[in-house]
Amino acid sequence: MAKVLIVFATRTGSTEEIGNIIAEGLRIAGAEVTTRKITEINNESELNGYDGYAFGAPTYHGDMIQGMKTFLFLAEKAELEGKVGAAFGAFGWSGEAPDRIFDTMKNIYKMEMVSGPMRLKSASLGGGLQMAHDYGKEIAAKIGA
Repeated sequence: MAKVLIVFATRTGSTEEIGNIIAEGLRIAGAEVTTRKITEINNESELNGYDGYAFGAPTYHGDMIQGMKTFLFLAEKAELEGKVGAAFGAFGWSGEAPDRIFDTMKNIYKMEMVSGPMRLKSASLGGGLQMAHDYGKEIAAKIGA
């Protein structure tokens, strides 16, 4: 069974909610999923042993929050090259954080990325629940779950 790690930063709980719904989509597709807050990851070895990864953070003042930036430097030391990757996040006025996470995973870590990052204002608005489920299923399909 394919194993996926979802790691997220959150300020208000919206990005966590999106991550949990992505996890549901992955489970529906047959993947085993672990979700963790960035504060629960203490070293790069905790990222090893998964087939796919989804990293998420909200956009705050046009950027990702500092905790995610710190986490991305830690993740650079992990063995992620060639693994499936995805990025997501909540936003209010703009949505740069998921794009920056996605680009880091693709260009720095050399991961095999899904079609693009997922940005939602809320999982409960405008079909967000279905979009997050579908994003999880897309990750699962890329892994071959």
